[in-house]
Amino acid sequence: MRRSFFLCLFCALTAAAFPAVAASARVLKVLPQFLDLNGKHTLSPSLFERDAYQAILREHPERRSGLRFDVWWKARGPARAPLKLRLELRGTANGQLPTQMVLETEVKPGFFSHWVSLPMTGEEFRKFGEVTAWRATISEDGAQLDEQKSFLW
Repeated sequence: MRRSFFLCLFCALTAAAFPAVAASARVLKVLPQFLDLNGKHTLSPSLFERDAYQAILREHPERRSGLRFDVWWKARGPARAPLKLRLELRGTANGQLPTQMVLETEVKPGFFSHWVSLPMTGEEFRKFGEVTAWRATISEDGAQLDEQKSFLW
């Protein structure tokens, strides 16, 4: 009798100690990059060349055709619902109110980290103006798992 009591107690404590875990996700890095008139963010694969070309595009707005945000994220564990990577942008004020935009995509968890590109090109880029602040969040079923934001957010 005593042995079966301890066996039941052990099973109950073990079941309580290992609850069903949801996916754990992190936003590791967000890189905003201008795109030139050909849709490129760099002229060669060199990181130094990319940074130099981004400085040129930053100084010459007439050479830009868009803005791309590359987001490095990682998620592990089983997801109960699809994960959403959301990028909220705030821009310069045209008139009285600053412009706002949301870019969103679904992502799937895996063992390794991944890069996702969220572009803003064409007419929406021209109407938006300069980006002054951004916030990247990853969420599961409406619950925010992690965020990374710019200094001015």
